[in-house]
Amino acid sequence: MVGVQEIEIVVAHQERTTLRVGDMFLKVDSDPGRLDVEVEAMARAPIPTAEVLWHKPAVLALAALPGTALGTLGAPSPASPAAWAAAGAAVRRLHEAPLPPWPGKDQDEIVARLDQECAWLVANDVLPADLVTRNRQIAEAALRPFTPVFIHGDLQLTHVFVDGDELTGVLDWSEASQGDAMFDLAILTLGHEEHLADVVAGYGTGVDVDVIRAWWSLRSLSAARWLIEHGFDPDSPGCEFEVLRSQ
Repeated sequence: MVGVQEIEIVVAHQERTTLRVGDMFLKVDSDPGRLDVEVEAMARAPIPTAEVLWHKPAVLALAALPGTALGTLGAPSPASPAAWAAAGAAVRRLHEAPLPPWPGKDQDEIVARLDQECAWLVANDVLPADLVTRNRQIAEAALRPFTPVFIHGDLQLTHVFVDGDELTGVLDWSEASQGDAMFDLAILTLGHEEHLADVVAGYGTGVDVDVIRAWWSLRSLSAARWLIEHGFDPDSPGCEFEVLRSQ
């Protein structure tokens, strides 16, 4: 902490806050169990992650990763196609690792929440009913039997760091669990369809693009209310509502 001149707020909402203090990130979570999962998931993951500096209840200190994030939602990615392919290859290594102990989300719960959020979007005039209905139909393709793998669970492109064409690490493992491989690939490429082919090239065989597209719709519909209530705008250019309109 010696010589630190400023503190950067990386993300902040009612559930968690992440601060950058020099070359260290401090994560404060209202649910300490999520940080426990994050620490154990990073220890189990066969791909680069941030170094854990220390961990106390509700607070986790991580060393900064070298390089920069693949990009942000709503803006063109500065990363090369080779960097996106490297991310795809890393995700494949994760999915081939032994399963973690945490079960994934129950599909009945996913369906119940999806239907609830679709009803809320229409009832509150957030999105047109026909747009919601069309994407709810597209989302159905994700609701199928699958063999669970070790998933990151929140593989946003801002959580994936690269240096040139090489992956340097993946952040934010608190949602890691057993789950659908296509979900991770969908979250990584959400809003960046132009890089889907690069990710698939790095990932290899067994990719179902229709299921990935279904997860784009399902995720965008299910997350919209949470984003709005936590101060984010899913209607920003390139973000969730634009994804829904493009489907």
